Amino acid sequence: MSRFALGRYNRYLSRLKPLPHLNKPLLFSSTATSSQDGAACQTGPPPIRVGLTESAGRAVFATRRINSGDLIHTAKPVLACPSLLSLDSVCYLCLKKLVGSAKFEDRGVSYCSQECQDNAKGFYDVETRGDWSSFVDYCRTHNFKYPLMVKRLSCMVISGALSADCLDILQPATLSSAMLSKIEDGYGLLWNAFRKANFTEDDVAFLTKQWYTGILARIRINAFRIDLVGGSCGEDLLSLAAASVEGEGSVGHAVYMLPSFYNHDCDPNAHIFWLQNADARLMTLRDVEEGEELRICYIDASMGYEARQTLLSQGFGFCCNCLRCQSRD
Repeated sequence: MSRFALGRYNRYLSRLKPLPHLNKPLLFSSTATSSQDGAACQTGPPPIRVGLTESAGRAVFATRRINSGDLIHTAKPVLACPSLLSLDSVCYLCLKKLVGSAKFEDRGVSYCSQECQDNAKGFYDVETRGDWSSFVDYCRTHNFKYPLMVKRLSCMVISGALSADCLDILQPATLSSAMLSKIEDGYGLLWNAFRKANFTEDDVAFLTKQWYTGILARIRINAFRIDLVGGSCGEDLLSLAAASVEGEGSVGHAVYMLPSFYNHDCDPNAHIFWLQNADARLMTLRDVEEGEELRICYIDASMGYEARQTLLSQGFGFCCNCLRCQSRD
């Protein structure tokens, strides 16, 4: 499997043509960094823009030629949350793995730096006021990960770190009636935990069932699973991408703005990966021409056609019609 780590992304070396725009593309500003062949990190706007397509809504396009293996941009998460299994082994804020005694502890959780501890203080002060045992048991029993992200976002909204509508721009998933029923149970547990902690009605006015459901629907299809691969900015990015493909053991999940606008392709020309923490990096897997759409693979690209279609349909709500799927490979 390892020797096919990158090959499975480029099996057809498809030359994707830019999709026609419905109207003038939306420009997306960013403070992301870029690099040439991964050799150096240079601050500047990424060579991309966000536009509209006829078939897939928003999409990301190259504004100039980007060479294979180039770092397109980085992205900090709007929201990141460790998994229940990694709570004792990663930073409670940035998800960096904790090594030895080099950690900062605060009321039962650990951080990788004083900076992370300080940045988390606002929402963690809110979180520590409540008893979350029933809510966490609910998530653990049903193997739910996304309600934990809603809990963290709620604490951040109450603390003033984020606004309640910060994820409204993202596309929501379509939730089944069975899922909606389970969501109601989680909402009730979350609401009760805040009210028992003596938060005022004004504090939790945003926390309606509609808000909870809408946020969960957006997180469901926009959250990325964070698999750290280690390494540094100066290392070969293609090698790091291969490591991220083969990596196992998620440390948590995170939601981003710009990376969420990338559409899916089973033979992508770009890849998202994580080095030391939840800061995402996107790189090209082959040469990309100006005006070409940049796409990533949402799932394990090594799976067969039927498995890919099933997973994309059930998990993301669409059937893939990329060139690879058209050939039923």
